[in-house]
Formats: sequence, C-alpha cells, structure tokens
Amino acid sequence: MGINDWPEDERPREKLLARGAEALSDAELLAIFLRTGIPGKNAVELARELLAAFGGLPGLLAADQRRFCSGKGLGTAKYAQLQAVLELSRRYLFSRIGGQDVLTSPEATRQYLKMRLYGSPHEIFACLFLDNRHRVICYEELFRGTIDGASVHPREVLRRVLDVNAAAVIFAHNHPSGVAEPSQADLRITERLRELLGQIDVRVLDHIIIGEGDGTSFAERGLL
Repeated sequence: MGINDWPEDERPREKLLARGAEALSDAELLAIFLRTGIPGKNAVELARELLAAFGGLPGLLAADQRRFCSGKGLGTAKYAQLQAVLELSRRYLFSRIGGQDVLTSPEATRQYLKMRLYGSPHEIFACLFLDNRHRVICYEELFRGTIDGASVHPREVLRRVLDVNAAAVIFAHNHPSGVAEPSQADLRITERLRELLGQIDVRVLDHIIIGEGDGTSFAERGLL
C-alpha cells in the first residue's frame, strides 16, 4: 500500500506538520528525506530496510559515499543532500556557541560536539579552542585512532594552542562502541595535556567523551 493510501494523520509529512518532528520515528523521518520508495516498497518500508541494513541512524549518517550509495533507493544525489543537511545542522549548532561564553551554554556545546563526532567508526580526538572570555575561536579534529599516549601528541596540541592564541580548551573524543566511560588512557592523556598547557596558563575546561546518550564530561565527574 502506498503512503498516499494511508489515513492522513499517519502519513509522515502530515504527521510532522501536525505534531512536530519529534513525534516521528527514525524510519518516518528518513522516509520524508527519501521522498519516494522503490518498486514494491513505499518510502517508510524502504527506510526501515535501510536502517536495518546500516545498523540504525548512526551507521547511515556516518557511511562514506560508496557505502551509502550501495543502499537501495540511494545514490549520489541523496548522499549530497544528506551531507548538506548534516553540515547545516553542524553550522546551526556552532552558531549557538559562537561568540558567547561556552560555559553559559554547556548543552549546546555538547550537542555540537556530538554532532561532529557521534557515529564515526574510528576514534577522533578534537578540540574547541577558546579565547580569554571562553568564546569559541575554532574547532579542529587533531588525531584519529585509539586515544592513548601513542596517538595523541601533546606537543602538537601545544603547537595548535599557540598558533590560534587560545586561552582555554575543551577536548572531546568519541568511543565508537557507544560506551562513554573514560578509560585509564583517557585519564592519563587528559592529565598530561592539562599539566602541559597549565605551564603556559591555558586552562583545560573539560574533556567530553561522546557516546550513547549525553556522553561523559570530565568536569562534571570532578576528573579535572
């Protein structure tokens, strides 16, 4: 049965307009993005199949172009559209923390970092560089791979801090497993960086681990 044959209040687009996007399931939201199905499947059925094939939204949103385009009903045009939507979301969230003290908007800061890092199949160590009023100067992904003393190089972090003239930083990295508990390696590298940057009066305000849910803040845990 085509979606147009459904009761009007069950159609994804009409449901969104009447009740808001938060009332829709992942499959319904994806169906609106897809717009059409394929022979034998309407857009919602196709969306459910795609979510199952990619392991849910994180897998679909993080898929590279080749993997994404291998999905039924997908292609280069859909990939480009999705990347545009994701980048718009990142820029919107960045606009909420840009130009203001990030400590006054911790939720927006965490949402932005999650949007940048969640769903990546490998670990990424990133940094928000801040000025002396704790306003964002820039965001950079510094290292990729397992977060430990071998892959995160304190001297490189120090060099970038000096390059951008940062007065404070917020570190972040993701756990692809989704478990946001800090490891001993996370604790060790954070302490090394805090001590090193402290020598030039640059504060480490937080280190946020991105995973399922809200993630973990070192500052909130009293680990800094």
